Amino acid sequence: MTFVPVQSFSEAVDYLYGFIDWEVARHVRNAPGVMTLDRPRAVLAGVGDPQARYPIIHIARTKGKGSVGAMCAAALQAAGLKTGLYSSPHLQDFRERFRVNNTLISHDDFTALVNELGPVLSTVPDVTWFEATTALAFLHFARQEVDIVVAEVGLGGRLDSTNVVDPLVTVITSLSYDHTQLLGSSLADIAREKGGIIKPGVPVVSAPQPLEALAVLQVICDERDAPLTLVGRDWQFTPGSGTWNGQSFTAGPAGQPATAYCTNLPGEHQALNATVALATLAHVRQHGIPVDDAAMQTGLQRVDWPGRLEVVQRDPLLVLDAAHNAASARRLRAALEDLFPQRPLALIFGASAGKDVEGMFRVLLPLVDHLIVAQAVHPRALSADELMSVAQQVGYAGPVEGIPDMGTALARAAAVVGPQGMVCTTGSLFVIGEMRSVCALPVGHTSQPLLTSSVC
Repeated sequence: MTFVPVQSFSEAVDYLYGFIDWEVARHVRNAPGVMTLDRPRAVLAGVGDPQARYPIIHIARTKGKGSVGAMCAAALQAAGLKTGLYSSPHLQDFRERFRVNNTLISHDDFTALVNELGPVLSTVPDVTWFEATTALAFLHFARQEVDIVVAEVGLGGRLDSTNVVDPLVTVITSLSYDHTQLLGSSLADIAREKGGIIKPGVPVVSAPQPLEALAVLQVICDERDAPLTLVGRDWQFTPGSGTWNGQSFTAGPAGQPATAYCTNLPGEHQALNATVALATLAHVRQHGIPVDDAAMQTGLQRVDWPGRLEVVQRDPLLVLDAAHNAASARRLRAALEDLFPQRPLALIFGASAGKDVEGMFRVLLPLVDHLIVAQAVHPRALSADELMSVAQQVGYAGPVEGIPDMGTALARAAAVVGPQGMVCTTGSLFVIGEMRSVCALPVGHTSQPLLTSSVC
């Protein structure tokens, strides 16, 4: 198919979305031959293999990937390195996926890169939208002459289009059940897919894992002679005090004196994520890349990653968190109980098809005084009626309303809880993105802290 040059950013985005998305077409994604690394390799070869022009940190996850990636990128930038960050999905603007020193790609650069890629994409049969997007990211970083890139896996790992890279270090954050229809119904299956990014001889940093998942990762590391650094075993951490604006902790290699750190991302789980980032950066430093402890301290204190226990409004408090499965819902519940005792609590919840809504509801609804279910503007979003049905199935006895529109849902929740209460929005990144737009928050960046108290 002949490529017709695009004339604007919106046309460029529409062009990319015109490619097939196997996450949506799930019934055929795992058919033999559908997912392959041959296509991304062919596309990248057609533009000169830009991913080979800079060192890369490669990150896979079920949860915590975004926070760890943002922490690594912030520390590398604080060290004076021009740093690319490729992440997914985005919250409000497609350009959030492509950052250099935390600056989103410009509309003009995005459009120009699509026009550069288009003729190559037209020669690769059955290319997917994420394969095209990944090629655009790697090409953008090469054009910007970055010093280093943090690249996050999109979905899975083994057959993800980012898995064509030859990284300095491979990172696997906390694994739990998610996308089971694509990645497998057991933690061993999920670990096998995520562990597919482990390369021969390349060091691996892992968050603490369930024993079933860790056993699989250890076997893969042994088979590929990839040394494994396991947080909780080889690196230790201890959470300290926390506030709405950050979390303190100590961390360091096992058997060595611990160092005090803090991150401006709240919640005890961010101490774990930050320790994964620190262990990763220690490997990066061993490759001669200058990222010292001062840069790591500064990066953790300045990390800019919206939608993670983000307090965006007062009277009532409005907290946004991108919890998207039962494990992340448990982390959210712990933070709500520890940091946000305000009552009453209204929960605005939306989720996509295939998510463990029942599991999330069983964790969160015991805290909730009023439930409002909404529907994100996304092709896989569950309807308000479907979500209300699940709430009834798990035995929620409190008031529940279905309000598909996010702005109307927020107004209703605020009226229900009053100025002394709290509203929490969660369930999916798509829901968080829409709520951030309703609140006119800065695209791609955390809102300014509403309180002055901080542990950092």
